[in-house]
Amino acid sequence: MKVITRFAPSPTGDLHIGGARTALFNFLYAKHTGGEFKLRIEDTDKKRSTKDFEKSIIDGLSWIGLDFDGDPVYQSERENRHAEVAHKLVENGHAYYCYTPLEEIQNTRNEYKERGKVFKFQSEWRDKTADSNSDKKPVVRFKAPQEGVTTIEDIVQGKVTVPNSELDDMVLLRADGTPTYMLAVVVDDYDMGITHVIRGDDHLNNAFRQIHIYHAMKWATPLYAHIPLIHAMDGSKLSKRHGALGVMQYKNEGYLPEALINYLLRLGWGHGNDEIISQTQAIAWFDINGVNKNPAKLDFNKMLNLNAHYIKHSANNTLVKLIEPILGKTLDSDACAILEKGMEGLKLRAKTLLELAENAKFYIADAPLSISKEAKETLDTFDKNIYKDLVRALESISPWKEENIKSEIKDFATKQDMKLGQIAGALRAALTGSSVSPSVFDIMAVLGKEKSIARIGVFC
Repeated sequence: MKVITRFAPSPTGDLHIGGARTALFNFLYAKHTGGEFKLRIEDTDKKRSTKDFEKSIIDGLSWIGLDFDGDPVYQSERENRHAEVAHKLVENGHAYYCYTPLEEIQNTRNEYKERGKVFKFQSEWRDKTADSNSDKKPVVRFKAPQEGVTTIEDIVQGKVTVPNSELDDMVLLRADGTPTYMLAVVVDDYDMGITHVIRGDDHLNNAFRQIHIYHAMKWATPLYAHIPLIHAMDGSKLSKRHGALGVMQYKNEGYLPEALINYLLRLGWGHGNDEIISQTQAIAWFDINGVNKNPAKLDFNKMLNLNAHYIKHSANNTLVKLIEPILGKTLDSDACAILEKGMEGLKLRAKTLLELAENAKFYIADAPLSISKEAKETLDTFDKNIYKDLVRALESISPWKEENIKSEIKDFATKQDMKLGQIAGALRAALTGSSVSPSVFDIMAVLGKEKSIARIGVFC
């Protein structure tokens, strides 16, 4: 059997981090088995669905490298097919037309709630024929089994059983002829050939109702894998108040897609003690049977540290291209060359691309540099003559290489009866405008002789 999985987001919001992990698991399992990964846009909520959110979802999937097979399927374009199945279920005795007003049902539900009782609607129309004389438009309800149990052999959750007495006669088709989610998702999954439904465990209760539609239509039932939701560190349900962002917001925060995917992969699934896992390895190793049934917790510190690892191991020219839009200026060839050289020292200290860009600014800054308060205090500890002598010492260096620069500055510190750290601190302040930076000797080698001496000479 060829495995076909799907990711079915609703375009009523951005692609959030939980949805991204669900998409990832579907993508990996399909690719691991040589199958297909499909995208369905569940846009039947016409009031809340927008093209902007749809674009954000597709852009998010593209950014993290989850390419889907074929064109997206739009649920809103399939309403006629959904209605066709609903009426077919009425014809074969598995559904019925119900004329009970929804307002009446809701009032009864509220009364039960006030008395602390569980309400299960039982329609008087369950075993009646359609009322052709009624001026009311009926809904179509599924005729749920009332005896026995329903069991699902879930790949992640294991064997799960519920008594059929707990299942109500759900609405399949509203009075206005539009399908409900419970019907549409089953019809779409069947027509798309979905073999494995991999989704959050908040949908597990839906599965017990949806599986009966498959049985009633004599359709093959897909295999279910309900993965646990991602929780906050305190164990509560993850939300924006915990700092959880939409996928494209993580991009704006300076995360690399490889880092985010690697982190999400390890939330509820693992491969031995491996922490750093490439997409190629993930496809080769991933098996949905290995997903943990316990909720995973989102740890932003771990995510940041993983992002720092990927930055550290990224190619210098790649990082320059990534920070260029953050710097807000078009870099010429000289600026790119300087940043590529300086990136070796810069990328060791940054956890996000935003940090990397901020730390790289001094390399391409126009004169005069902006000097921080701490840097100015360091610069003010020496009189101008020391800077003049230092410039003369630096002018004598040839060739201009890091080891030669370091040797000359060490000699200068000895002659001035000063500690190397004092001179290095002043140089750092003059060269970068900050009290924190990579090695000053590395910075000077990257900037070159002319620019280095020019920046120090300002303080002579």
